[in-house]
Amino acid sequence: MLRTRLIQAASSAQRAFSTSQKALAAKQMTVRDALNSALDDELARDDRVFILGEEVAQYDGAYKISRGLWKKYGDKRVIDTPITEMGFAGIAVGAAMAGLRPVCEFMTWNFSMQAIDHIINSAAKTFYMSAGAVNVPIVFRGPNGAASGVAAQHSQCFAAWYAHCPGLKVISPYDSEDARGLLKAAIRDPDPVVFLENELVYGTAFPVDDKVADKDFVVPIGKAKIMRPGKDITLVAHSKAVETSLLAAAELAKKGIEAEVINLRSIRPLDTATIFASVRKTHHLVTVENGWPQHGVGAEICARIMEDQTFFELDAPVWRCAGVDVPMPYAKTLEAHALPRVQDLVEAVLKVLGGKTGKAAAANK
Repeated sequence: MLRTRLIQAASSAQRAFSTSQKALAAKQMTVRDALNSALDDELARDDRVFILGEEVAQYDGAYKISRGLWKKYGDKRVIDTPITEMGFAGIAVGAAMAGLRPVCEFMTWNFSMQAIDHIINSAAKTFYMSAGAVNVPIVFRGPNGAASGVAAQHSQCFAAWYAHCPGLKVISPYDSEDARGLLKAAIRDPDPVVFLENELVYGTAFPVDDKVADKDFVVPIGKAKIMRPGKDITLVAHSKAVETSLLAAAELAKKGIEAEVINLRSIRPLDTATIFASVRKTHHLVTVENGWPQHGVGAEICARIMEDQTFFELDAPVWRCAGVDVPMPYAKTLEAHALPRVQDLVEAVLKVLGGKTGKAAAANK
């Protein structure tokens, strides 16, 4: 029943679905089109690449990410599966071990819990257990984290879950450039990649450079991006939390505070070099994520700072701005308060800066 609701919600939320060619010709590109065009490029580039998952073929995908690909590439390259994550994830891992390059879609990463044994024990560990003899070039992708109105069992962020496991690369894109470049890089990678999208930005159009449309455009895995430079405090985020950070930075700018916003892009490997360099400049750090705080991505960043000489560059403790440590409420009003809001992040920054807030404002005038 819930799967039906998810499909219906995705269908009703369709906005400006364009073909890959239209998307590539535009200066603006939705995240949906970025993902669709990346899949199209890689299917055309490498005959070993194929897509499988629930509703990915004849229905064009629950969120229309695979729109048009079944008609273009046929049943052997874009494969509808039964509703059995454990089954088709296992088939995908076996195909990768045999030399193919599957892209395995989960309708939501919450359903990946049915397949987690294949992801962790089969995909992530085989290269090590085979002494480097067996690569597992597979991409597991789908929407991750909080959506809207789907409550506790379907709103989890799995970034920290999968980043905990050696052998996996974990990617969390934000905008269209991230989505297109990182998905292409993930499909070409020789190791298993967990690709965590956010359905709330699928229909969002972002400006893109001409280079993004190039068929060989890739974004390196493990390299963060500075979205907004600043000198007073560093905000480190991933996925939709990057949007929250950028909006908060705009509000802070009105108070004379220049926040540097870092889009992690990759959770494992983690680009600590970019984070450390920023903290050495700003001397203050707030981590931002929509997942739970305990053992989260922000907690890992805090630990990395503590273990590095960068710790001595801090003028105040690191602050974590994360989802509330409870299962996601169903009520809309409670749901809004369970995730970091712009005002929450602004308040966190003001607390970290403390008495230096006024000085920063005065210095920036």
